[in-house]
Amino acid sequence: MNFIASRASAIEKLDHFVENNLLDYSKKRNFDYGPEKRSNVSCLSPYITHGIISELEVINRSLKKFSFSKNEKFIQEVLWRTYWKGWLELRPDVWTDYLLELSKLRKEYLKNQNYKNAIDGKTNIECFNYWVSELKNNNYLHNHARMWFASIWIFTLELPWQLGAEFFMQHLFDGDAASNTLGWRWVAGIQTPGKHYLASEWNIKKFTNNRFENIKLNQNSSPKVSDKNYSIINKVFKNQVNLEEKNLIIFENNLSFEISDFQNNNFKKIYLVSNKNQNRSIKLNEKVQKFKSLLINDQKERLKSKSIDCEVIDISEINNISEEVVGLYPTIGENLDYLNSNNFKINYLYRKLDQYSWQYCNKGFFNFKNYIPKIITTFN
Repeated sequence: MNFIASRASAIEKLDHFVENNLLDYSKKRNFDYGPEKRSNVSCLSPYITHGIISELEVINRSLKKFSFSKNEKFIQEVLWRTYWKGWLELRPDVWTDYLLELSKLRKEYLKNQNYKNAIDGKTNIECFNYWVSELKNNNYLHNHARMWFASIWIFTLELPWQLGAEFFMQHLFDGDAASNTLGWRWVAGIQTPGKHYLASEWNIKKFTNNRFENIKLNQNSSPKVSDKNYSIINKVFKNQVNLEEKNLIIFENNLSFEISDFQNNNFKKIYLVSNKNQNRSIKLNEKVQKFKSLLINDQKERLKSKSIDCEVIDISEINNISEEVVGLYPTIGENLDYLNSNNFKINYLYRKLDQYSWQYCNKGFFNFKNYIPKIITTFN
């Protein structure tokens, strides 16, 4: 579970997984063997989240090894993040309302002992306590463990899902507003109304190879209910045509300019944007902040090696750039919130994958899944 903050490490991890473990992914992916035995999953999400490697890069590498039919489940999992981001872009108030609810719940649960026991890993549920420790130590959890964790948090410990989503965002290397928030909503039963995810003792024991005892859970809870309905907002994700000799701003989700859709444009200067905790609604763990900082610096060094003029700046310094700027779109989340709240005017540039894929994010993932072959064909 060693996430080295560099593109070189990401490529090495991708190649190793494709060559050695991809073939068995679909039948082994749901097993959580523990943090020292992660060969059954790719562990690429911290890099994909930050754009160190792209979804298409991962998919194309896998298709060079095996056919689509043998890769289908893996490709679906890679594109889940693309789907979640698109879904949230069409319903941005979900994120806004989440932060408002979170602010109120923080005050309400400030001295709540049940909440303190949960985030300290001092509950009476052994596996949950283990995952708290694993999350804090490794800044990563297996996807199946995330589902179990969220279900126990919501339905057994009876804590608000919003606080659990915050806890994940604070500690996960791969945390992003869309995947994290919507994933927790799904477990709670409000993302797909009436359909929740209830963790069970037999399921946890089976898929952890009986690593845990003392798994007494509430397996009869009803889905959480929300009185809010979110209509789709029609948005146009269109790029500015003339980009030559402009300054480019890159945020923490697009940290591989050299493989981006805009790599051949002649930008005057590139600014890599860092967003520290004082500008965030959700304060990140020190290790997560450092991971992001190292990834930004890795991109800086790669740009400099190509003799591209670049500089790392704080997000608050964007308005100090005297000349016209364009920015790779940061997607809904903390960066966009800060820019909007401070009235920063930036012409955004959207990835071709997002422009094309997000049109299919107006419904559930199973509908989106039908378009995956079309998406792949378009870009391959």
